[in-house]
Amino acid sequence: MATLDQKSPNVLLQSLCCRVTGKSEAEVAHLFQYAVRVIGSNYAPTIERDEFLVSEKIKKELLKQRREPDAALFSELHRKLQTQGVLKHRWSILYLLLSLCDDPRKPSSRVGNYGALFGQGLPRDSHSTPFYCTRPQSLPLSYPERSAAIQNASSMGTSGIGISDPILSFVDSVRGSRLAWALPMTTSLSGSAAPTSRLPPGPPAPVGRAPLRQRREGDSAEISEVALVRDILYVFQSIDGKFIKMSTPENCYKIDSKLPLCKSLRDMSSRLAELGWLHNKVRKYTDSRSLDRAFGLVGQSFCASLHQELKEYYRLLSVLHSQLQVEDDQGALDSALTLKRLLVWTYDPKVRLKTLAALVDFCQGRKGGELASAVHTYGKTGDPNMRALVQHILGLVSHPILNFLYRWIYDGELEDTYHEFFVASDPTVKTDRLWHDKYSLRKSMIPSFITMDQARKVLLIGKSINFLHQVCHDRTPPGKIMPPSKSADSPKDAAELFTDLEGAFQEKIDAAYFETSKYLLDVLNKNYLLLEHLQAMRRYLLLGQGDFIRHLMDLLKPELARPATTLYQHNLTGILETAVRATNAQFDCPEILKRLDVRLLEVSPGDTGWDVFSLDYHVEGPIATVFTRECMSHYLRVFNFLWRAKRMEYILTDIWKGQMCNAKLLKSMPELSGVLHQCHILASEMVHFIHQMQYYITFEVLECSWDELWNKVQQAQDLDHIIAAHEVFLDTVISRCLLDTNSRSLLNQLRAIFDQIIEFQSAQDTLYRSALEELQLRLQFEERKRQRQEEGEWGVTAEQEAEEKKRIQDFQDTIPKMRSQLRILSHFYQGIVQQFLVLLMTSLDESLQFLSFRLDFNEHYKAREPRLRVSLGATRGRRSSNI
Repeated sequence: MATLDQKSPNVLLQSLCCRVTGKSEAEVAHLFQYAVRVIGSNYAPTIERDEFLVSEKIKKELLKQRREPDAALFSELHRKLQTQGVLKHRWSILYLLLSLCDDPRKPSSRVGNYGALFGQGLPRDSHSTPFYCTRPQSLPLSYPERSAAIQNASSMGTSGIGISDPILSFVDSVRGSRLAWALPMTTSLSGSAAPTSRLPPGPPAPVGRAPLRQRREGDSAEISEVALVRDILYVFQSIDGKFIKMSTPENCYKIDSKLPLCKSLRDMSSRLAELGWLHNKVRKYTDSRSLDRAFGLVGQSFCASLHQELKEYYRLLSVLHSQLQVEDDQGALDSALTLKRLLVWTYDPKVRLKTLAALVDFCQGRKGGELASAVHTYGKTGDPNMRALVQHILGLVSHPILNFLYRWIYDGELEDTYHEFFVASDPTVKTDRLWHDKYSLRKSMIPSFITMDQARKVLLIGKSINFLHQVCHDRTPPGKIMPPSKSADSPKDAAELFTDLEGAFQEKIDAAYFETSKYLLDVLNKNYLLLEHLQAMRRYLLLGQGDFIRHLMDLLKPELARPATTLYQHNLTGILETAVRATNAQFDCPEILKRLDVRLLEVSPGDTGWDVFSLDYHVEGPIATVFTRECMSHYLRVFNFLWRAKRMEYILTDIWKGQMCNAKLLKSMPELSGVLHQCHILASEMVHFIHQMQYYITFEVLECSWDELWNKVQQAQDLDHIIAAHEVFLDTVISRCLLDTNSRSLLNQLRAIFDQIIEFQSAQDTLYRSALEELQLRLQFEERKRQRQEEGEWGVTAEQEAEEKKRIQDFQDTIPKMRSQLRILSHFYQGIVQQFLVLLMTSLDESLQFLSFRLDFNEHYKAREPRLRVSLGATRGRRSSNI
């Protein structure tokens, strides 16, 4: 054993070749070289690695030879070997023993035709394609002394050595092959024709004469066909022959034009050499890509599928080489290998290699899902053989994609080192933006056999699992969220699954999608109160809680009337808590109330508290995925608009209260009747305008949009549906509340109207203040006059009466100025309203057009503004013509 260990592997291999063939080292030199090539190649067994099956075959072989004791001994020894850990590859050893038991000296006892063999329906494993593999009966695998062995065996008949026939052994090995490169059955070794009832044989070889055009010494005869066949077999392996060599400038194999060769042989050789060119193209692609790690798992699977096809092609070449060697050893006068027969036998392999070469060209520069799409697209052909070949390759190529997909949808794991999967991950994204930014679709990597809807669902499934684990901190195993599905154990499973995209594959995706999404929504609603927070936004930031908003305004009025720079947030927060405790808001969930807060906006010169005050709602954790910063900024804009509109309503209420309270007091001052009437008319116009605007905002905008949002949220199947519905809701509110960029002119006009209302309040307060002061002075004058009269004195002196009249006259002189100020204010207000109505009439939103009709229900403004006299139908017609 020590001596054996010291020998090199080459010496051991050469010794094995000598022992198997029974020849000297010089005689087995070519066999030794072939063995070195086989061992150094990436060949793999084409049968299933089943140790039990191989052992059973060995026992059956021993029983066939009536060696029952040996079979029992083998079974016992194999059982003991299984209990030992000495050999790591027991299957390989047993398979080698089974292969070596075949006696090469036994002649063929059975001769079958191609049709019979093809009709047997040879079994295939899960990696096979719909092609059956066989070889021509005239090309038996043999050893050099086969010719002598045949003569000896023929004298022995069927009672010769009891070892399995090598031809039958070859057929057995073919039955286990994964891929097949079909060859038609032709003549037998002796030259007699084999039955070929189902497939016509190749052209028969000439019988009883030497190979055609044999070269003699000193003769310039043409090159023999045998020499060309030998060269062609080398060219099939992309190796330059003696006469046929690769022409680099023309990128093809060519025969030197100076060589003596007839046109027919030259043409046939050129046609056969195309097979070598195709092989070279495919092999170069696999060699360059096999070691490229950046090509990814899908690319390596593609290279593996090409290697499988090339391996079957090499099997064909080994049969042809073996036949040529047998003929050389036997010194046969007639050759079964002719160019014409090679043309027939290599027709199907050539078609397959053409398909592979074209597929290699089509897949250049692609990887991952894009590569799978290219393979799938190339399989859309009417040729069933080509379609089956591409379908087999697609099964191998799509297998890694399916493994990616299953790991993603069942475990939420994404191990895509080479960016082959159509789901991309950005590790730089923080947890709070996980749902929106961390995971996305690589559209270029979506295989063409997966629809965009399926890809979107796949993305959502894995994203939901990661969201539950990382954001919601839910530790529920994925197996409890949904039952795990059986993954694709083989490329055949992957191919069958992807061919049924609307059946089994769609069911798997839908089941995982619905279960995961439902679980995520349940967690958000039950553990994080998503729907309650959504309703809180409606009640507080969109002013839906009326009693709370009204009481809050009453409490805040003294504070907000002060300059903005004098406000303190803690004072406002205390007022907010008081308003909550005094209204129905106190019955809200504590989780919601603790998030409600006060926020002061950026202060500009001249701002009051009304201009900078805002309510705020703090969101964090999983619900921040729905209420993002962008959404909260939208809520803030809408709140400021609604708060300002609500303030206008509050101001007009105070104006109306002032008019009602002072109406009786100022009856004693008839000189003010005209001014007060003017105030009442202008206040009525403003009240009508604000009431219509409030109705529009509250019912046509907020309530309708909220109802649509709530229905969509109740019917949502995943978190994306809720987010999308919420964004649509905010966009609709922003647009219809005139807060978008398209309505900027309308918003400017509306703010101008609001400013006029504030200015009117100031003007009326000034009027009432001066009027009440004057009234108070008059009452005091009358009171002093009455007291003096009761004392028996004159009520007033002439000097006092003159002073009183002068003061009254001074007050009356200010009334025209007040009337003029109100007239200017009214005129300016009406002008702004008219401009606002014109903009509403020309708006593309029909709800805004109908709002203009309600604001000018009695056509008061229409009579003053000619642009408002155009009918709605004419406006629509003009707008459509402009479009």
